[in-house]
Amino acid sequence: MTDRPVIGIFGAGKVGTALARLLVDAGYEVVLTGSPRQTALELLVGVVAPGARVASPDELVAAADLIIVAVPFGKVGTVPWASFEGKVVVDATNYWPPVDGHIAEIDADERSTSEIHAALNTGARVVKSLNHLGYHDMEDDAMPAGSPLRRALAVVGDDPEARRAVARVIDDLGFDAVDGGALANGRALEPGHPAFGRELSAAELSALLAAERVLAA
Repeated sequence: MTDRPVIGIFGAGKVGTALARLLVDAGYEVVLTGSPRQTALELLVGVVAPGARVASPDELVAAADLIIVAVPFGKVGTVPWASFEGKVVVDATNYWPPVDGHIAEIDADERSTSEIHAALNTGARVVKSLNHLGYHDMEDDAMPAGSPLRRALAVVGDDPEARRAVARVIDDLGFDAVDGGALANGRALEPGHPAFGRELSAAELSALLAAERVLAA
């Protein structure tokens, strides 16, 4: 993977377009696709994420080195996971019952939601990240490297190289990346868990993730 991988984003909502703006500003080529129900998508993206390119799902997968899934949780099944073989895929989704309603099979599953998604294509290199801060915080909280108040974001996944690739992107976005280890540790990043929505330094987030792993063990 090059220093500036092409980034594909599934989801042209508030999260997807906020990420697209930051990525374009950081010098990345960004390809974005949205819901078929979103009319005039190219016009919308041209206004809210200028510099990003709109493409079909197949075109996005073919062009992207790294894919971000930023669709509503209930729409995860509409994403072409079967096409993600060998791709680094960032799962930025959240299962949030106040929004999604209770989904019995998710509630009964002991795995983290990203482990559930990774099982949709075991050849995809799934990383959980970018889900535990609000879309409005993405631009407001981004800071240059070395800033003493720089916010940290966790990166968890079973593929160390994929974690490093995502960490480089996060650093370019304006955040300190914290390696949280295996994908199972992503539960600490989900709604209702300690890291979700909290502004933490790299040291604070590292300590929190370490404590969660101890509790889980």
